[in-house]
Amino acid sequence: MPDTGPLVFGRATEAGEFDQIHGLNYEIFVEEIPQHEPNDTRRLIDRFHAENTYFVCRDGDRVVGMVAARARRPFSLDDKLDNLDAWLPPHRSVCELRLLAVRKAWRHTRVFRGLMGTLARWGLEQGHDLAVISGTLRQQRLYAHLGFHPFGPVVGADTAPYQPMYLTLNAFRANVLRSLNGSLRPAPAGQVNLLPGPVDIAPAVHAALAGLTISHRSGEFLDLHQRTRAALARLVNARDCAIVLGSGTLANDIVAAQLTLLPGRGLVLANGEFGERLIDHARRMRLPFAALIQTWGEPFAAAAVRARLEALPDCRWLWAVHAETSTGMLNDTAMLAEICRERGVLLNLDCISAIGAAPVDLAGVHLASGVSGKGLGGFTGLGLVFHNHELPPPQPDLPRYLDLRCYAAHDGVPYSTSSNLVNALHAAVTRLDPATRFRQLAGVSAWLRAELRGIGLTPLVEGPHAFAAVLTLPLPAPRSSREIGERLLAEGFLISFESGYLLRRNWIQICLMREASRELLEPLVAALARCGAGDRAAAG
Repeated sequence: MPDTGPLVFGRATEAGEFDQIHGLNYEIFVEEIPQHEPNDTRRLIDRFHAENTYFVCRDGDRVVGMVAARARRPFSLDDKLDNLDAWLPPHRSVCELRLLAVRKAWRHTRVFRGLMGTLARWGLEQGHDLAVISGTLRQQRLYAHLGFHPFGPVVGADTAPYQPMYLTLNAFRANVLRSLNGSLRPAPAGQVNLLPGPVDIAPAVHAALAGLTISHRSGEFLDLHQRTRAALARLVNARDCAIVLGSGTLANDIVAAQLTLLPGRGLVLANGEFGERLIDHARRMRLPFAALIQTWGEPFAAAAVRARLEALPDCRWLWAVHAETSTGMLNDTAMLAEICRERGVLLNLDCISAIGAAPVDLAGVHLASGVSGKGLGGFTGLGLVFHNHELPPPQPDLPRYLDLRCYAAHDGVPYSTSSNLVNALHAAVTRLDPATRFRQLAGVSAWLRAELRGIGLTPLVEGPHAFAAVLTLPLPAPRSSREIGERLLAEGFLISFESGYLLRRNWIQICLMREASRELLEPLVAALARCGAGDRAAAG
């Protein structure tokens, strides 16, 4: 069985490692896949051993996975396919990947991805822009997820069939080396980003950020800015959107500042960390308001909201969080909208985590906040404020940066703005297919929830109020959220556990803000089971 220590990836250099490589080679390609004849030594030395560069994964001192690469022709695939190069895309330098093998007990861990990440770095350092491999038919979905393209007929014996595949440099960068935490630096090999933000960034969005910087006063930028605002407004069915240089906190400060212009009191709803932050925004802006505070992870009942508004006859606005990230709760915004219409109250929403990760309809909503990152998949750094009403004239009592009318009066760009961030946001929004995204997310989230329940981990929020993109997991005593989070980090999984509100409650959090698949998440479930995070995993 795998131990729970950190896995180490690297190039094989020691005699003991090569002996284990020959043993693993025998175990996989003689005993499991009958490609070679058995022998008494139970060692299989590859025919290209002297030319191979080996990369291994070690669990302690034990080699649990390996892959070899070589660039000298002829390749093994040259012997199996006539005119191999005719099947390949244009390239400068090609290498062949061989002997990809992982011990059975480690196959639902991050070993495969870690090996490929380590190998990818070597390939780029060597100047290769294409790799070929004969991939086992049993792992075609996983190969495809990493960017491999099948070509030609199946090769090998009936007892050991393989599909020839190639992997391009762009696919290496897009599927293995790109940072899974949203930075421009390559992520550690096999690292999987399951944070609420910063999120995994698509190659097209990376490319847009790296484009030529242009003046925020130029006609070219104003056109880009307007197209981006229009795309954002269409996405959520809003009249307009202001793009501000800052975080979601700034966007909520702008909402709070606009609420100071309304007569009467407001009502702020909180059933998690970010609802309580709205209360803090309202206090800091010295808004007259009351609060309806619910237990974290519990939905708001329509009767309770109506009763609270009945007690506030001068209430003119209501402010709530759409997707409460701290708990994984989707608040019922349709119910809130109906109640607000009944009473003539203006509904305002914090949609920072919801936009791009859940259906959002802002028709009839007074103000709503969002960000360029998280579900939209852009780079952190831009706040969004959506509005559906005619803005009042500029208010001299409001700080300039918090006055929405200043934005509207200057074609949305009253102050210096990064053209690179806006260009990246435009690329992120225009590549988003909401229907496909939400359908895929719902399926993966439902599968993951069932898998987690199977090892004794039940998400805090389930059922119709569950936010598909966020699974908050209370850990059973005496498990420690910090310990489990750090052990997962050592295995290459970036999850939320270090926020104060998570540590205080002994919660961990898995976020699916960007594209995720079962193949990507299966090793996570296995890692949680090995860590003993759930009751059943610990008992086993």
